[in-house]
Amino acid sequence: MEYRQLGDSDLNVSALCLGTMTFGEQNTEAEAHEQLDYAVSRGVNFIDTAEMYPVPPRAETQGRTERYVGAWLTRQPRDRLIVATKITGPGRGFEWVRGGPAIDRRHLTAALDASLQRLQTDYVDLYQIHWPDRYAPMFGETAFDARRERPTVAIEEQLAALGDLVESGKVRYIGLSNETPWGTMQFVQAAARAGLPKVVSMQNAYNLINRVFEAGLAEVCHYENVGLLAYSPLGFGVLSGKYLQDQKPQGRLTRFPGFGQRYQKHHVPTAAAAYAEIAHSHGVTPAVLGLAFVRSRPFTASTILGATTMAQLKENLGSVDVTLDDATLAAIEAIHARFPNPAP
Repeated sequence: MEYRQLGDSDLNVSALCLGTMTFGEQNTEAEAHEQLDYAVSRGVNFIDTAEMYPVPPRAETQGRTERYVGAWLTRQPRDRLIVATKITGPGRGFEWVRGGPAIDRRHLTAALDASLQRLQTDYVDLYQIHWPDRYAPMFGETAFDARRERPTVAIEEQLAALGDLVESGKVRYIGLSNETPWGTMQFVQAAARAGLPKVVSMQNAYNLINRVFEAGLAEVCHYENVGLLAYSPLGFGVLSGKYLQDQKPQGRLTRFPGFGQRYQKHHVPTAAAAYAEIAHSHGVTPAVLGLAFVRSRPFTASTILGATTMAQLKENLGSVDVTLDDATLAAIEAIHARFPNPAP
């Protein structure tokens, strides 16, 4: 396993991270622990979760994923693992999260304390804002609409509260998720002005059919030393090839209709089929091609895997041993030129 420094932090994270959002919905606790055990045995030291998980989010299951991870974590050498979690942002109707979530001091403190209790640990290595407190286009939205602006907590106020959590020892480093270039720079500049903790990571979607990160965020993250934690590297399984030829496998897109709509757009199947053809012609599976591509990008600090079966997890972890040659990368770029970002 390869390890990479995460932004300005002293965290050396495995190039592949185990995502956990299926734990408690698609995976039982025993299955979750089996995945965690196997990932660690293969050199993974980085585990990502969130207070909102599992997904799709429901009041009845909220926090279950952290509880599954926490039960496992009690049997592990805590100082050898890097555990990340996230606070739920406002604006998506989750009123059952603290009566309506916000990224202010009260909510940050309450959310973190509840996460620590569920995770059965005294601290998290990385605490992330799951999505902005302010309105911003996300989760498949592509256009900013100023008419949708809403009251928001000032970014410097958010950072000051996060800084107190760092000072308390409950959080080592902070990060963002589903953020924009403007928002990222606001956080970086506010930290510099006020002497507050700087964000070290950005957890955004990035995969062969959604490379919008490259347009603006790649530049910001390069110059400000913010590492990408790439989620959905297989586009909700679309890039594994399992949905080709009108197949209807058991997966999030078939089990939860309406979820992950960005991966059901018009040119997605055609692009996915083209990438699968490249994979087969170069002797790898479509999933391995997709994961190896994301890992190969210079701005990627870690690629977040999500699996519902051990077979999927083993295949995905095996991608760490694959390096794409120049001919394969050129073939990928040719498909990208034909179908640029069909699932933004």
